[in-house]
Amino acid sequence: MGFLLLQERDIKTLLDMKEVIDVVELGFREEGLGRVQLPSKTYLYYGKHNGDMRTMPCYMEELDISAIKVVNVHPENRKRFGLPTIMGTVLLMDTSNGILKAIMGGTWLTAMRTGAASAVATKYLARPDSGVIGMVGAGVQARTQLMALKEVLPGIKEVRVTDTQKDTRDNFVEIMKNMLGLNVVPVGGVREAVKGADVVVAAVPSREPLIRGSWIEEGAHILAIGADAPGKEEFFPDIWRRVKIVVDDWKQASHSGDINVALAQGLIDRRNIWAELGEIVAGKKEGRTSESEITMFDSTGVAVQDTVTADLAYRKAIERKIGQELNIWLP
Repeated sequence: MGFLLLQERDIKTLLDMKEVIDVVELGFREEGLGRVQLPSKTYLYYGKHNGDMRTMPCYMEELDISAIKVVNVHPENRKRFGLPTIMGTVLLMDTSNGILKAIMGGTWLTAMRTGAASAVATKYLARPDSGVIGMVGAGVQARTQLMALKEVLPGIKEVRVTDTQKDTRDNFVEIMKNMLGLNVVPVGGVREAVKGADVVVAAVPSREPLIRGSWIEEGAHILAIGADAPGKEEFFPDIWRRVKIVVDDWKQASHSGDINVALAQGLIDRRNIWAELGEIVAGKKEGRTSESEITMFDSTGVAVQDTVTADLAYRKAIERKIGQELNIWLP
């Protein structure tokens, strides 16, 4: 009747990016086939603290796994408290009786599954020969984005990165060069980072647009992961008529993804959304169909990703005897 406690350090030991990409792709396929119960995120807004808290439940019917994630976003955490912007806790449930199977740190899990989702989208939407990556934002999310891209793009020649904080950018460059052996170079501004890039990673939770559509080359693929709440946006309005838009989840993306401001302003509507990623992975819709089209994946993060990744971590923990068994129901 007990449950397994997996701390953040355990999760970092257990999760391998290639394995996470594989299960996240499976998760999107299950969603695309309509075999997932996926209620929308619920939000609590802590206005006086410039932060929010979200709950994300999911039940994958065919795989018979279920989890709930509680996760915050506080952009000032690093500066004010020395804490990550995003921190999460995942509850993995036993579907046969409702008993808790595991509680696990969800901060690194969130970063890994977000990177993995971008890798899945890139597999279906980017040109396979993409070699130049332009990154706007150099935080923790950017690290796992690049880790994941290396798994699906074997021909990466150059990674350009910019960030408003020079020390964050330079730290990213040093760490990722050593970790991945890639040619990672710092650049001074957004235009320098994205101009001529085959894949553009936008990872800034901004409320002001940063990237102009005119800077994006034909044939590029965009990973828009920074916007995660209403009113946040990373792109100027001239982008929207140039891109083929794929979202992870229409309801969430329309509420809090990079498309949310453009929708509210009437620049685009539901007809401008090509597909949900699950539809493409499940074979219901095509991904990239030409060398010249510009594709965009608007990633808000869905509970499917958390559920399959938590299940992966749990199975590996049981196999390797990692974690602490606890029981809070004993009298």
